[in-house]
Amino acid sequence: MEASADAAAAAAAAAARTLRWAGRAGHLGGVPRAVVVAAVGALAKAYASLLNTTTVHNADALLRLVSSRPPGTPLLTVSNHMSTMDDPLMWGFKGFPITDAKLGRWVLTAEDICFRNAFMSYIFRLGKCVPITRGAGIYQDYMNEALELLSTGGWLHSFPEGKIAQDDQPIRRLKWGTASLIVRAPVTPIVLPIVHSGFEKVMPEKSFFGRRPPVPLWNKEIHIIVGEPIEFDLPSLKHAATTIPQDSSFEMKGWPSVMPDGLDEVAQRWLYQKMSDKIQSVMDTLRKTLFDLKQH
Repeated sequence: MEASADAAAAAAAAAARTLRWAGRAGHLGGVPRAVVVAAVGALAKAYASLLNTTTVHNADALLRLVSSRPPGTPLLTVSNHMSTMDDPLMWGFKGFPITDAKLGRWVLTAEDICFRNAFMSYIFRLGKCVPITRGAGIYQDYMNEALELLSTGGWLHSFPEGKIAQDDQPIRRLKWGTASLIVRAPVTPIVLPIVHSGFEKVMPEKSFFGRRPPVPLWNKEIHIIVGEPIEFDLPSLKHAATTIPQDSSFEMKGWPSVMPDGLDEVAQRWLYQKMSDKIQSVMDTLRKTLFDLKQH
């Protein structure tokens, strides 16, 4: 009982620190959110469409799913992570409704960077950001919050690599959080992969006295490619996961079983890795396609 009470108290403290209430659509009639989304969207438009040159391949696939997917169907976009400005700048290309607070994405963001104090927490909440505590695992309360957003048919963006990488290398091994959201969502989300390059030049990690520049740079080329939705045969995958033998070499984390399938931790580990491998493979194929398109 004491452990349960402590966990509840910790969750309440985290919610208070990150001002979850500020992220609700009805907060002050939605006016603060509309103002922040419009302002950030205008900045993203300026950098992506005016100050830099942005080329987007297959943008219609994203536009269609953002504006007219079936009611109640969640959208989960996944992309590589090249800089601290990937989001929101990647949504600033011409024709994308980035200033529309209702259509805008929710995005998973690092708590230690974006939610360091009450003011930052308030602004990022208004900007439809969900904090993630790095190292706290896939069953942290913030992941449950992300799951709630998907459960209501929302659009959530994730950077499944988990951290920034500015070198032109294959997509790195993905964290399991994204796969766990796909499995746990009451309605399976549409999973749309996106790969980009150029943001590492707009916001390089070490260019201004060994630090990031104070503002994004300009006169750079940005390239974005949107893939097609990734299909998962979840019933078959879940069935295969239940046949995986127990492996005592794994350090168990004490994960709860996934209901209603009753998948234990061993089955979940296999399932999440299998799905993450597929997403990683699709994203890396997109990365190679984007590289070829840039050469022409």
